[in-house]
Amino acid sequence: MQHYILTIVEKDGAVLQLSAPHGSNLRELLLENGLSPYAKFTQSLNCGGRGLCATCGVWIEEGEPTPVHWHDRAARKFGYPRLSCQVRIENDMTIRWVEKWVWGSRRKQ
Repeated sequence: MQHYILTIVEKDGAVLQLSAPHGSNLRELLLENGLSPYAKFTQSLNCGGRGLCATCGVWIEEGEPTPVHWHDRAARKFGYPRLSCQVRIENDMTIRWVEKWVWGSRRKQ
């Protein structure tokens, strides 16, 4: 099975890298590695990865896959973060965390 490099830019500028199997779900991969795309208040109050609550957003800096979920198509068009629960890893990718209380803002930090 082919693996890709997922690069994560932390809020302080530190960089982490994970090996990501082809087709893996970004949200699940993050959570499996002890990294949460959620804000403090949505750690336990979220939709569980069904694309309904829009609280798991991340900025995709490089390697952005084509959106398949309606929210991700709107996010790409209007400049919002992508939902990590709706992103499949199909190539090397770089993401940046979203500064947020619940959903985050349109501006990249």
